[in-house]
Amino acid sequence: MTETIGFIKKSLEGMYTETETQCFVRMIMEGVCGLRPYQLLMGAKGKELSVIEKQAVGRAVERLRQWEPVQYVLGRTSFYGLPFMVDRRVLIPRPETEELVALIAGDHSSGREPARVLDIGTGSGCIAVALALNLPGSEVVAADLYDDVLSLAGENAVMNNAVVSFVRTDILSPARAVSDIEGTFDIIVSNPPYVMESEKADMERNVLLYEPPQALFVPDSDPLTFYHAIASLSAAKLREGGTLYLEVNSLLAKETAAALAAHGYAKIKIIQDLSGKDRIIKAMI
Repeated sequence: MTETIGFIKKSLEGMYTETETQCFVRMIMEGVCGLRPYQLLMGAKGKELSVIEKQAVGRAVERLRQWEPVQYVLGRTSFYGLPFMVDRRVLIPRPETEELVALIAGDHSSGREPARVLDIGTGSGCIAVALALNLPGSEVVAADLYDDVLSLAGENAVMNNAVVSFVRTDILSPARAVSDIEGTFDIIVSNPPYVMESEKADMERNVLLYEPPQALFVPDSDPLTFYHAIASLSAAKLREGGTLYLEVNSLLAKETAAALAAHGYAKIKIIQDLSGKDRIIKAMI
């Protein structure tokens, strides 16, 4: 085991910081070899790995050397305290999106009637699954354009014992989406693509090389295209007194709020994330 840990560190030396490498060691030892961090501290370093385990570690390290995100290498991540399977079909859930879920759960979990919730552009299903488990009795519907994405999101719902209904639709065709998605909702939430193409220069290479661009990027010429579509759909699908929650590009938060106002929304509030960036907008129609 000590030899394998040394192999991981040596193989990644100079590519990642010492802190990142230590994190990768813990994640590989747990994800590939089934050893929790406390077991390493209690003397499992002397444990002899099988040939199969050593080969799996080697494959994981080689993928990290190609800058592949460790979450894809291991095929899993954690979001809002829940396990999720992830691969190159979907974005890796971010901490900012956990803040979005926490805001919704805080707004609606105390003394409220069970809600009907729509998650637009569900990806891994992280938002839909977390809300289904944290808003007891609520009905959650999750929509996405891609069948393979919906398949993975469905697997994540099953893995977490969350009841979520899935719908395939194209949010950029609001009239079609209105038809595809049945009923009205108390809560509509979305974390759509919002990174402008011009922002690529400041992004990490592992994101650019591996995460699905269609879930990340929008053209500089029309960066709010998804928000206009969501606003249009939500105007038809939100019940009276319902709330729209959006994760947004911090550089365009005021512009996004203005777009919602132009679509007839009121009580529009921009909320900062823990880093002090304008990251969430909530509004009512």
